[in-house]
Parts: sequence; structure tokens; C-alpha cells
Amino acid sequence: MLIIGLAGTELAPHEHGQLLAPGVVGAILFSRNFASREQVTALIEAIRDIAGEDFLVCVDQEGGRVQRFREGFTRLPPLAAIGALYDTDPVEAVNRAEEHAWIMASEMRAIGVDFSFAPVADVGHGNRAIGNRAFHADPDVAAELVQAYVRGMHLGGMAAVLKHFPGHGFVREDTHEAAAIDTRSKADILGGDLKPFVAGIEARAEAVMAAHVTYTAVDDQPAGYSHVWIEEILRGELGFRGCVFGDDISMAAAGSVGGVAARAAANLDAGCDLVLACFPDVVPEAIEAVKDRRPSPVERIAPLRGAIGSTWEGLVDNPQRDRFIARVTALES
Repeated sequence: MLIIGLAGTELAPHEHGQLLAPGVVGAILFSRNFASREQVTALIEAIRDIAGEDFLVCVDQEGGRVQRFREGFTRLPPLAAIGALYDTDPVEAVNRAEEHAWIMASEMRAIGVDFSFAPVADVGHGNRAIGNRAFHADPDVAAELVQAYVRGMHLGGMAAVLKHFPGHGFVREDTHEAAAIDTRSKADILGGDLKPFVAGIEARAEAVMAAHVTYTAVDDQPAGYSHVWIEEILRGELGFRGCVFGDDISMAAAGSVGGVAARAAANLDAGCDLVLACFPDVVPEAIEAVKDRRPSPVERIAPLRGAIGSTWEGLVDNPQRDRFIARVTALES
């Protein structure tokens, strides 16, 4: 039920034990874990040599400013570039969304990453943390492009994770740095920000990540700590049956319930299946906090494992990939 962060480009001796600790089911990689494609591939192999083939390895490889692995991989434009194309050519924008997703997913699968936390399903209201990570300011356009992106990820052999439920874009605050409050009514959120999430669920996205935003008209807890949002609305009203992640418990906005142990417990008690402990300094306490918790349901976790992918050599020998890259990278030219 815990996904942990690692410190560097090689496994430290103490991290061997963390990978095998009760409740740890995966590792998330960041730029600090990356030096080259060959190095990160070796790191992923080392993780699996210790933790086993079913151990999850994940990353944020959205494109734009949130792309952890750069050198040796396609430099993907931000999703807003696809949204801008939609304003002049909706059909081509949908095609680019699928191609962007396929490039990202196929490259990550070729090095052994199971999934990326993508796509961003937030509506582009101008939030500092989201910005051009969102497809569009129109929720209906964002919904159509989210569906296309999920399709592309699936074609690339990767599960999709919709984030940040039920919509992070409206608030101004960056939850990495501060608490965020959204005072809109439930009806307003359902009629706008939730549309891309509904569309992604209809496209069979395997997972949803809950935001560290508090929607005071609905509940007094941030969505990732809210039984109302996760169990009553996401699972009850929207019928979602997949995996629910809480956002990183290292973030500033996660501190509303207390320290690391309280944050992990709040995620799990609200209905999250997996907790993210992204920074190495919080990992020991997070492991201690979850060691006696009941494991997450296998039927929700197993679909996150990547499908059998091409080797890197086979991938670069694919003429379709060359065409996709040419079209997608041209969005920023």
C-alpha cells in the first residue's frame, strides 16, 4: 500500500531493506534518480532483482516541465500545446493526444517502468502548480483529450492514472508549498472540473490520484483524506472500481492532519489504496505507519503493472514511432 522514493541513481544499502518492508509495493523515480537511459534501466533492474518482478516502478513523465527522464528520451511538449491545437483543429488534437501518450508509454515500458502518473485531468484555470500541464480551460475539451490520452497509454502498454481528483486547477495555491481551499459548490465541481475524470473513467483508466485540496462545500478534509470524495463520490456516484492514490504525503498541503504517520493513516482510512512517500526522509516513518495495515486489494493493484513492452532497440526501429515523434514535437515549434 506504499510507494516510496529513493535517494539517488543507485540503490543505497539501507534502501534494500525498505524495498522489502511490509506494505511497500512500489518505488517512484524522479530526476534525482536519473543520469542516463542506461543508468535508469539498470536501477530499475536492480530494484526488481531485490523486490521481485511484480514490484511496481512508476514516474511522472507527463511532458513539458514535468518530465523526469529527459536525455535519451523524446522531449514531450506540455499537454496545453495539444489543447491549443484543439482550438483550430479538434480532430488533429485528439490524434496528437493519443500519439503523445503512446510515445511516453512505449518509451517507459521499454525501460521497465510500469506506469506514469498521467494524464493530468485538471481543467486549466491558471493554477500555479498545474499551468500548462492541463489540456484546456474548457472541461468538455479537456474531457475529450483525456479520453484520447488514456487510449494512447493503453496502446503503449501502460495503465492510466487520472490526476488530481476532483480537480486542482481552480485554486491558486501550489499544494507542494501551501494548503489550498476551493469553496465552490459540489454542483459547480461536478458540472466542470469532474468532467475530464468522468471521461477518463469511461475510457477505463486504471487509477485516480486524489488532490491535497480541501473543497469546503463538500468536506472539511482534503480530497485524499476524504471518505466523502473517495468512497461516496468517486466509488459510489461515479462507479470507479480501480486504484486510488493519495498525492505525495511529503507535500506541504498534506500536513493538515499532522505528521507522516497521520498522513498515511488518513489516506488509507479515507479509502486510498496506495500512499505516496516520495521524499526519502519520510520513507522510514511511512513504512512504520503502514506495516500493520491490511494490504490493498490485489484486483486494484495488479492492473497497474505494465504490459509486455518492446525492447528499446525494437522501439526505435519502429517507423510509426518516428512519425508520431515528428508530429508531437512539432507542437512546440
